[in-house]
Formats: sequence, C-alpha cells, structure tokens
Amino acid sequence: MASLPTPNWKHLLDLGMGAVEPRRAQVRKVVNDLVAQGQVARDQASATVDEIVAIGQARTEELRNTVRSEVTKQIRALGLVTQDDLTALERRLARRPAAATKKTSPKPSAKKQSKAPVAKPARTKKASTS
Repeated sequence: MASLPTPNWKHLLDLGMGAVEPRRAQVRKVVNDLVAQGQVARDQASATVDEIVAIGQARTEELRNTVRSEVTKQIRALGLVTQDDLTALERRLARRPAAATKKTSPKPSAKKQSKAPVAKPARTKKASTS
C-alpha cells in the first residue's frame, strides 16, 4: 500500500495566513471601492487600511500562537524529547564530577568454559486436515 505524501505544512500555514492576514494591496483595493461607493470617507481611507491590516496581523499572531501551543501539547503527549529537555540534560551531565561519569570496567571473572553449539531440532510440518 502506497503511503500518502507528507503535506508541506509551511505552505499550508502560509495559505491559512493569507486567509487571515490580507495583504495591504488587497485591503487598499477594497477600501478604495468603499470610498468610491461613499461608504468610507476619502480622508479616512488610509486609516481604515491600517486598521484592517493591523486586525489581520493580530489574527495571524493569534493563529500562530494557537498552532504553536497545540504542537507543543502534542509533542508532550507523545513523550518526545524537546531541545529544552536536551539542554537541561546536558547541563546536568556537565555538573557531574568527572569520577562519576567515568565508567568502571567490570572485573574479569573466572574463565568461562565454552559450550559447543547445540543444533536446533528441525521443524516438521503438521498435516493439514481439510
């Protein structure tokens, strides 16, 4: 069975960001249309564009934080090691005295007698009853 291709998460997230955070040029075009229709005063057009872009940026940041939080939660749930975990472990190991990190070699025990290899019995097929 063929596995599904791995999605390009960055591309998908960027697409989502485009839906949440409209580009300034897009906003300007919409606001200019509203000015032409008389729904926005001409002297308020620039401020309206800035306000809409700011709202989009705030929503984008909110989405990023939500995604970041969810990914962190899933990593913890899976028990995966994070960079912070590794850094903390490295610090702990660096603080240990050198004698504690040195491995002691086991003392040689009495010479073991080697045993001749034992052949395994051959498997036999069971007769099928059909």
